[in-house]
Amino acid sequence: MSEQTKTMRPPARGTAERGMAAVRRMASDSPARPVFIALAVVAIVGWFLVEAKGGQLLSQDNVVGIQQRSAALGIVAVGQTLAILAGSLDLSVAFLISLTSLVAAETMARHGTLAGIGAVLVVSAVVGLVNGLVITKLRVHAFIATLGVALIIRGVLDDRYDGPAGSVPQSFQRLGYDRIGPVPVSALLWAGIAVAAWFVLRRTTLGYRIYAVGGDPDVARLSGVRTDRIVIVTHVLCSLCAGAAGLLLAARLGAGAPTVGTDGGYDLESIAAVVLGGTALAGGRGGVAGTVGGVLVLAVLDSIFNQLEVNSFAKNVVRGVVIIAALAIYARGRRSR
Repeated sequence: MSEQTKTMRPPARGTAERGMAAVRRMASDSPARPVFIALAVVAIVGWFLVEAKGGQLLSQDNVVGIQQRSAALGIVAVGQTLAILAGSLDLSVAFLISLTSLVAAETMARHGTLAGIGAVLVVSAVVGLVNGLVITKLRVHAFIATLGVALIIRGVLDDRYDGPAGSVPQSFQRLGYDRIGPVPVSALLWAGIAVAAWFVLRRTTLGYRIYAVGGDPDVARLSGVRTDRIVIVTHVLCSLCAGAAGLLLAARLGAGAPTVGTDGGYDLESIAAVVLGGTALAGGRGGVAGTVGGVLVLAVLDSIFNQLEVNSFAKNVVRGVVIIAALAIYARGRRSR
């Protein structure tokens, strides 16, 4: 038995070493450049179209508006990136945003700003923990698990709220509208969260493990990674990002709203931004930089459509074509490699 054990150990060690080498390759594979090229093309074409109609796409007011409108989606998309990189996803973020906006507004009205922020963080972490546990311990697919949690949250919202509730202090509302020069505070919040997520993915052991679990969970497990724990952590982080978006939207509205998350379509929009940024839905490849580019592409497209007064049907058709075309290009590029 001892000789048999000795003969089996080297392959296991070799598998682990090959697995970690693959993880490092995946972590360094960032498809962010194409999405920023696409962003430049969209901005240039949009500028010509808007100028031809007598508008100004790159005026300071419009650029500030693009930043403000993209901040909430950008924060959610950063969290969604972490979940998707680990081979999962989260469809509960839209309803969680609505719930946390109400929790923030009602708690702030009674107990102050810090209590409201703390309550949102706790609620968000609990929802993320539930998502992660259902996926890892009950072995329910992420799509079904997070959709089920979304429906539970929706039931709570429908039962308890008929419209806006609570109120946000005037001082906290500045988060939604104040600027430092031409840069909104909300955009700085998004940038800070994106940089923190980038650092985690590129410079920490947790980041390498997220790529490992998303790339090949079996190899990750052989390499000593606790795959279930990683999936749970990414879902908690994703829900915390959704909670931060809920706080931002509550600051903008001055109150909580039971439909603010679903009206914004933050569940599918965030997934679209992540995919547009080059992150593979299967997990293991991509990064936050591409997601930032994907969010900006969607925001610039929206601004162009608004200035050209394009109807909502045409907007959705064009956005769908852009996303499908981007996916086809990424897939073809990877096959050629």
